[in-house]
Amino acid sequence: MRNVIVTGGSRGIGLGIARRLTEVGFRAIAIARKESNELASVIEETERSERSGSLRFVPFDLAEIEGIADLVKRVRKDFGPIYGLVNNAGISAEGALALMHNSQIEQLVRLNTLSPMVMSKYAVRSMMADGGGRIVNIASIVAGTGYSGLSVYSATKASLIGFTRSLAREVGRMGVNVNAVAPGFVDTEMTQALTDEHREQIVRRSALRRLVDIDDVANAVEFLLSDRAKNITGTVLTVDAGNTA
Repeated sequence: MRNVIVTGGSRGIGLGIARRLTEVGFRAIAIARKESNELASVIEETERSERSGSLRFVPFDLAEIEGIADLVKRVRKDFGPIYGLVNNAGISAEGALALMHNSQIEQLVRLNTLSPMVMSKYAVRSMMADGGGRIVNIASIVAGTGYSGLSVYSATKASLIGFTRSLAREVGRMGVNVNAVAPGFVDTEMTQALTDEHREQIVRRSALRRLVDIDDVANAVEFLLSDRAKNITGTVLTVDAGNTA
């Protein structure tokens, strides 16, 4: 059973990805600060099925950069070789840059950019030792389109795309594929805060006239981790119902 680390795996897109991976034969190791009720319920569900043991939870605060090396070492010791890493954990803070506290800017950059880079560093070392692997970074369409009130968030996601492309070149010869998925507005808790009018506006702007589901993003990640994507690296797969078409 191939092991895939999914950061921010306790809810939303991360949990959707972890669940999907268990359904197709991976062991998903969900990393989050604490186990949510939703994650506990999915773990219970997998334990009752023939997929017992395919979803595990490891508590860790990904803002604690100094502890990431030990986290990866612990995961490898407890579960075996790391085949995949999905850098999904992230926070979003809406607001004009001019009014944002410096500490909030730093927090966003730390969790959304620095943490996945350091996670990738130690996961890549493990993958190289084991003959290869896959990294998938969860970016966002706002990295390319921009969005008023999300300047820092957009910057962190844009940096992940540059990181993806360069790291793919760096580690390709070692058998490691690195790609990104850029979701549009996904129907999750994060978009529940939008007004009905705003949601309607996004739907109208999309070629397919709808929001993206968590499953759409999970399917894209699963494809990039699969053998079908063995010759895909350094690319960004946009999943946005045609919002940027």
